[in-house]
Amino acid sequence: MGWGGGLVSTWMMAGARQHLAKFGAFGPRFKSAGPAMVNPWLTPGLQVNTALTTPVHALIPPRLMRISGGMTLLARMLLVLILVFVVPVVAHALWWFGRADVPAGWSRADWSSAAILPPSAQAPQAIVHIYAARVGRWRGIVAHHSWIVVKEAGGARYTRYDKVGWGSPVRTDGWAPDGRWFGNMPVRIVAIEGEEATRLIPKIRQAVAEYPYRTFGAYRAWPGPNSNTFVAHVMRQVPELAAALPPTALGKDWLPIRDMVSLTPSRTGIQLSLGGFAGVALGWVEGLEVNFLGLIAGFDIRRPALKLPGWGRIGFEPVTW
Repeated sequence: MGWGGGLVSTWMMAGARQHLAKFGAFGPRFKSAGPAMVNPWLTPGLQVNTALTTPVHALIPPRLMRISGGMTLLARMLLVLILVFVVPVVAHALWWFGRADVPAGWSRADWSSAAILPPSAQAPQAIVHIYAARVGRWRGIVAHHSWIVVKEAGGARYTRYDKVGWGSPVRTDGWAPDGRWFGNMPVRIVAIEGEEATRLIPKIRQAVAEYPYRTFGAYRAWPGPNSNTFVAHVMRQVPELAAALPPTALGKDWLPIRDMVSLTPSRTGIQLSLGGFAGVALGWVEGLEVNFLGLIAGFDIRRPALKLPGWGRIGFEPVTW
């Protein structure tokens, strides 16, 4: 090698030594052994300052790291709440207001029979039905109203029970048994007929009579007790109904604080309710339901369906026959 090559070699070695002195032999690293460390690959006596090789996160106080981690967790939880509860409601609101058949008010709504039930004279058997229908105007975006209909074997007429926020809190025969609600078509939740209905009707009437929030002033639209709290109460007292109200039956999960942990209405699972504002239910009949401010998200395995805020059930019908 000539003298030129030697100079180049010496210059390259010096550059390599400077690089190693700055970053260490194998890149930035940190040792707690002392303020300095010796790299055996460098020229003897050449020391490296560990302040230059300490990772950035090691310079952040632990308390700030914990706060940062907590903020990240909160941000993720907020994102989940928005995606699971807010986005479906907004999407359903856009669809709801795009309808041409949303009634403008009470007086202009259609309350007539939806012709689901046969005339009582043509139905000699005992009948137990539970219905639910969307409520009026903007509230229909997120909520259903539910009610109970019974008829004894050979009975001349049907009896309908509703819990409402005006007039008599528990209304009997206030509307057609299978009537529309604010013009919205009802759907059947329970349809039991024959001997089984005959056996259940006395229990249902007793549960209606014993409803603890039937007095004037005992109604609260949100989070309850309301019309759906009333029907859920009857279903708790008569678990043979073996049904679950729609996830949009706002108020169905309301329970007094003393009963915040209880069995589900079907008694096939367990439910936690924080005054109807939040909670969770897990049961064979109810499936999994997570309650956030009265909005329900979850799924049903027994009769496969998703449960989305605003939209309700998307899947197989939940009717108990």
